[in-house]
Amino acid sequence: MIGLTHFFDNELGASAHGVSHTGITEFGRQAVERMEQLNILIDLSHAAPKLIDDVLAISKRPLIVSHSGVKGTCDNVRNLSDDHLKKIAKTGGLIGIAMFDQAVCGNNVADIAKAILYAANLIGVEHIALGSDFDGAINAIIEVRGLPLIVEALMRLGMPYYDISLIMGENMEQFLLMNLPK
Repeated sequence: MIGLTHFFDNELGASAHGVSHTGITEFGRQAVERMEQLNILIDLSHAAPKLIDDVLAISKRPLIVSHSGVKGTCDNVRNLSDDHLKKIAKTGGLIGIAMFDQAVCGNNVADIAKAILYAANLIGVEHIALGSDFDGAINAIIEVRGLPLIVEALMRLGMPYYDISLIMGENMEQFLLMNLPK
């Protein structure tokens, strides 16, 4: 799995945090095509909206957004629009809901659950996963021992236990088993 951008625009394309607000470069187009030939998953986390559009237009395989938020509950440059959520889901893709304040516009587990429920209601629970971003670069709302709190928050919102189990790990497992080389 390869993310095309992070905090800066690069030779592949534009970052959501970058300055160009453009899409994919010619080199980026070649890289995406080659990544797909090699069965490398393309991670659209941190990608500028135009870059997401460009990758959606050329991609033939399911796409992943490993850690992001959704504009429907937290409107900022880093988060995914409803249109992008729908289009990524149509590829058979997976959206990992991040667990930090800038992604969910809050600082508690209820904010994470609200973003998960919003996305699941919009595109289907089978396209939603946890996207912790537990790499130390952000101040996570919880750490791994707090994951049961997400289960409780989703239950309080009325999400069925089976759907919660999909989000808590089963969707990611299935996505990786179906899309990584054997």
